[in-house]
Amino acid sequence: MNPTEIPDLAEHLLGIDAASPLGQLRRQRADILQHEEGAYRELVLPPSPGGVSLAERAALALRGALVEGDTALAAHYRALLRASGDATLITAAEVFPAPQGEGRLAVLFRYADTVASRPEQVGQADIDRLGEFGLSPQDIVAVTQLVSFIPYQVRLLSGLRQLQQESAA
Repeated sequence: MNPTEIPDLAEHLLGIDAASPLGQLRRQRADILQHEEGAYRELVLPPSPGGVSLAERAALALRGALVEGDTALAAHYRALLRASGDATLITAAEVFPAPQGEGRLAVLFRYADTVASRPEQVGQADIDRLGEFGLSPQDIVAVTQLVSFIPYQVRLLSGLRQLQQESAA
């Protein structure tokens, strides 16, 4: 299945059927499901990605999933990158720490790493540097939101995995 055609990412990754008890439990809060999936689609797969390409967004998400240690989520973002046709981004996203070069991708990855691990250290110079690579203020907000969204996805998946294990026991 094409990663962009998955109706509900969490349920797909965990093999949750919508009619199962856990699927039904999730639907009791349809607004949360809608916002969760909407945030994923708007941050990772927006119809108009602006100055941050879909491939760059998937690379940033892959990087975040790797930092958070969620192999299933990382595999999903790798598949998105493969579908984008830019396999070099997969390798680049998997390099830790972020490269020290001055290219756009290195600067994006360093910014993402700082936002993810030391957000209090992000300063105006970091934001200005992204602007030098053509990112608009809206693009910078989108990158920041995307980097911040991945840990939420990981926590959500972890909680759902726990519920799956409890219901199987």
